[in-house]
Amino acid sequence: MNLVQEWFPIYLFLIGLLFGSFANVVIFRLPQGRSVVTPRSACGSCGTPVAWFDNIPVLSWLVLRGKCRKCSAKISFRYPLVEILMAVLFWAVGYKYGLSWTTLELLILTFGLVTVSFIDIDHMILPDSFTLSGIVIGLVGATLSPERDFLPSLYGVLVGGGFLWAVAYFYFALRNQDGMGGGDIKLLGWLGAVLSWTSVPFIILTSSVIGSIAGVSMALFRRSDMKSSIPFGPYLALGAFLYIFAGEEITNWYIDLFIPNR
Repeated sequence: MNLVQEWFPIYLFLIGLLFGSFANVVIFRLPQGRSVVTPRSACGSCGTPVAWFDNIPVLSWLVLRGKCRKCSAKISFRYPLVEILMAVLFWAVGYKYGLSWTTLELLILTFGLVTVSFIDIDHMILPDSFTLSGIVIGLVGATLSPERDFLPSLYGVLVGGGFLWAVAYFYFALRNQDGMGGGDIKLLGWLGAVLSWTSVPFIILTSSVIGSIAGVSMALFRRSDMKSSIPFGPYLALGAFLYIFAGEEITNWYIDLFIPNR
């Protein structure tokens, strides 16, 4: 392994910090219909523009102790959390997949998944500008990439989006109310486009199990009924990351539980 390959994940960690900082801007502004480019970031309390030296990912938040330099208003811990999360995921992708076309595609996917997950948590929406664009980028990537084929990617869109569409259709037919958002359908289609149709069953199973556990736990903690709406996008994203980093290992472990000597 040469020096570039050894340091590659670390480079991606630093790049991930920058993309995490930009993701915070997108998470806050995109649902409001505002430009994610201009104007400069400013304090939400006093409106003072944030200087460049107060906008260094994670470090500035620590130096300022989570407060605005001008008015001392509290700055949410979620800002450095998103930056660190993005950086760690970028590092993990680089560490596992190295210098490859797959790494480039997964970095794009990672930025999108982290961003839309927090938007979904805040607003219960998954923007088309990410999900539909992600499907297109995934299909184009499959066409250009020497590391995967186009048809499995196309099947991924059809299987992923089609499965959740069917679930939503039959739920509405039985209950006469929406049970699955259109954004979730397009998100799973996006995941299928990038990760192939073979990833879809794994993502559906893991996201459903984790989402169910989280939903029951929140209902018990809040003492609310089971009809409360929860964003499903973050659980689909979590299922996708489990597939990306440990899908084969988890699948083999699960099969070995039932067929130990295969």
